[in-house]
Amino acid sequence: MNVTRPLSVVAAVTIAMAVLTSTAFGHVERSSYWPDPAPDKGVKPAAGGKVPKARTLASALRVKARGDTRVVCQRGSLKRAIRSINQAHRKGYTLRPSQGSKKLSARNARRLKRQNRRFAKLCKFKSIQAAVKRSRNNDRVIVMPGKYLEPKSRATPTNDPKCAKYKENSDKGAGAATYEYQVRCPNDQNLIHIAGRALSKTPPPNPPREDRHGIPDNGRCVRCNLQIDGTGAKPEDVLIDLAKDTKAKLRGPSEALKEVGIRADRADGLVIRNLSAAHAAEHGIYIHETDGYLMQRVKFFWNQEYGGLMFTSDHGLTADCEGMGSGDSAIYPGGAAETGEQTVEPTRRVNQTITRCDIHHNTLGYSGTMGNGTRVVNNHFYDNSTAITTDSFYAGGHPGYPQDSARFEKNQIYSNNFNSFVAGSDVDPRVPVPVGVGIFIAGGNNNEISGNRIYDNWRRGTMLLNVPDSLSDEKKTSVNSVSHRNRYHNNVMGIAPDGSKLPNGVDFWWDEAPDQHDNCWFDNGDVTTDPPGPLMPSNCSNTSAGVTYPSKLSTELGPCAGSIASDQYDANTCPWFRTPDKPSSSSNGGGGPLSLPARASGAPTLTLFSGGCALVGTTLSCDAFDRP
Repeated sequence: MNVTRPLSVVAAVTIAMAVLTSTAFGHVERSSYWPDPAPDKGVKPAAGGKVPKARTLASALRVKARGDTRVVCQRGSLKRAIRSINQAHRKGYTLRPSQGSKKLSARNARRLKRQNRRFAKLCKFKSIQAAVKRSRNNDRVIVMPGKYLEPKSRATPTNDPKCAKYKENSDKGAGAATYEYQVRCPNDQNLIHIAGRALSKTPPPNPPREDRHGIPDNGRCVRCNLQIDGTGAKPEDVLIDLAKDTKAKLRGPSEALKEVGIRADRADGLVIRNLSAAHAAEHGIYIHETDGYLMQRVKFFWNQEYGGLMFTSDHGLTADCEGMGSGDSAIYPGGAAETGEQTVEPTRRVNQTITRCDIHHNTLGYSGTMGNGTRVVNNHFYDNSTAITTDSFYAGGHPGYPQDSARFEKNQIYSNNFNSFVAGSDVDPRVPVPVGVGIFIAGGNNNEISGNRIYDNWRRGTMLLNVPDSLSDEKKTSVNSVSHRNRYHNNVMGIAPDGSKLPNGVDFWWDEAPDQHDNCWFDNGDVTTDPPGPLMPSNCSNTSAGVTYPSKLSTELGPCAGSIASDQYDANTCPWFRTPDKPSSSSNGGGGPLSLPARASGAPTLTLFSGGCALVGTTLSCDAFDRP
């Protein structure tokens, strides 16, 4: 066995998660910046500074409406629209599975059919990309029902050598596609690209600025306040599909042709409504460096990494959505603006909200590396491997370390026991996470988990894991700046809405690594915990002593570190990838005392794991972790 340099107990626990982060991205993110949160008054009305208000579908038909309207349709779009509207009126339609079927009223059905007939007469585009390219500030793109394959975009080469000269060459983002790359080669990676701003005469700094506030090479608005609307009765009526097989089924996996369905870049004031994106090699809809966006009535199906990726963006709202089949997560507001504990503004604020969504049958439901200042409220998360996670793992292009100040409140988080790691799964997992978990915080600060109903998650209701700076921060410091001040309170654990007992494997789990500060669990009713009672502080002023940490390291975290480091999702080595047994409604959820590993006096225990890892006493060393 080749044992290399020792790692501290606290550091060892998160190596697996560091590998997790490095494998979560298909290509390197460019060095990204947060947009100026103030409204841009260079366009009227001003763009950004707040979540944009959607204009009604009817307003696109007004002669004196703000901006120009371009209508996109296909042969048979009107017939599809009328058929969908009639069905929605007579039999109903499903916006979110947890809501059940809803019917369109007779009055609304007549109005929507009348609007579609008028749009059909105005239609001059067959391609959404062509309509977007012709659009300018304040314009509208109206899309009638159909499957939009965008043949011209599909025919554009991916990773074209002619575009390589626009890639970033800094040491931190080498190989990443720059904003100029996306503008000059819009369909190299994307089926549809929205370039919100003109190219600046000032190139981005190389190396990138350490201070990521304000985009240094931001040009003037050219497609700000753009709104894209589908005209069907439901989001599935307008489908942006990236499957190579043009006849692929919507609700199932398929090989992808391009990386991104819609990419909106620096598109301040953007509104996207009433459409679906499916089968992207990476992300269904990607909103990047954008101040002010609204995604409403959107659906994501079997995108191989993220359904909706909102990166280094601000003043955003995602509402009334559904996401399923993602190999990573259905919703991902990563590298979010520092509007929480680290804000430079006069007061703290929420920068992005996700609400009224059904997120199900993904490896992860919601995730956010450096998901700072986000709010996740009134959603349903079910049938995922892990429902919600946020973390502080440094990844290239992700500003905002450490993660802080997310709020997860009033959500229904239940039955997240889908195992995407088993052979034959219809979801290809792109990230290693524990199966059977409701909320997983890895190295976050000042997060609030309150008012949720969390039940029937067979491993754990929630998990809190420490991530030391030495592994996760690009500066590789030794400061313990993460996993502090997280508050779990007023949640209902292990009880379904009808009052029946559907316990979690254990309600609250904490690694209890030494020197974590001011984490607390209170006012959650009768719950099970690991570590047991007295070691799960209800007083929010405390410091962890690490009493139960060695046991967690030897029985779970160490073996999982070895399994992941050797690029294996081995359920025999790492319990994360094994579907937990369903807890009995009469059991205590497994929250009893933990036994610490026995150790002979003066002779540390040697435990071998896969991936070339060994635990000697409370020190883990792994040759696999030294790989480039």
